[in-house]
Amino acid sequence: MPDRRALLTGTAGLLAAGLTQARAQTAAQPRLGSLYMFIPAGPGGGWDGLGRAIEQVARQAGLVANFQFENVGGAGGTVGLPRFVSQRRGRPDALMVAGSIMVGATLTNRTPVGIKDVTPIARLTEEAGVVVVPASSDIRDLKGLLDALRANPGAVAVAGGSAGGTDHITLGLILKSLGRSAKEGSYVAFAGGGPAQAAILGAQVKAGISGLSEFAEQIKAGRMRALATTGETRTDPAIPTLKESGVDVVMTNWRGVFAPPGIRPDAREKLVALMIELHALPAWQEMLKTRDWQDAFLTGDAFTAFLAQDQVKTEAVLKEIGLA
Repeated sequence: MPDRRALLTGTAGLLAAGLTQARAQTAAQPRLGSLYMFIPAGPGGGWDGLGRAIEQVARQAGLVANFQFENVGGAGGTVGLPRFVSQRRGRPDALMVAGSIMVGATLTNRTPVGIKDVTPIARLTEEAGVVVVPASSDIRDLKGLLDALRANPGAVAVAGGSAGGTDHITLGLILKSLGRSAKEGSYVAFAGGGPAQAAILGAQVKAGISGLSEFAEQIKAGRMRALATTGETRTDPAIPTLKESGVDVVMTNWRGVFAPPGIRPDAREKLVALMIELHALPAWQEMLKTRDWQDAFLTGDAFTAFLAQDQVKTEAVLKEIGLA
């Protein structure tokens, strides 16, 4: 007869091996089989960049097996938003990337559908903007741009995101600090960061405003000249802020993800859990550093309360500078 101790040891080893294999199989199972990611903006912009970053990290970590993207740009997300609301209502496998630009755009355009009509999941990032000019521009520094704006705002075309968004508000506040009206500005709105970049690089406009991550590559390559960032403190040590340059303006742009309206509470909790797990990954923290994004993670009731406050604050600013 086999030795009893050897038999027990062998059985325990088999059980342990089986348990390890079962755990490995469970860990390999993605949290979601597929996720539809809706970007209410053109490719190449900040919302698209956040969506693609989520895909990259979530795929590598095995959280989501497959992603499907759809980009519908225009008017600060207000063209695509109604499409997401109507076509994905009640779907537990869909997310939309949006942020502060959409809050301003819905107010400026007086649209009937807004962020109030989707389901908040998580605020993920916050980013300072950057004011740039083409490398070929005769404007060498921020003072040069401010002098031009002060003399004749209408002659200084400035490219940025959609009308009423963060970039537009930033220009309005700069003009207001110079004693001019925001309505005097020559703001050229684009549906995404890609078209705005092309207009700036082609010198079709005098200057541009967008999130730092959207223009960082062009700045590093020497194709754009960064004049100032819009945060409270420097994001890039080499670029001064508007505030330290004598312009008392601070403006940041938050971005997050939203589910369609009408999803079940358990489906919402599953999507929130997915974002919590994503946020905890070292790969996501590294992504934040690489993209120069500030971590602004917020979920649940806290995110919902933030949205309500942001709506009130944005409306007040837009009215103050004459954009709403």
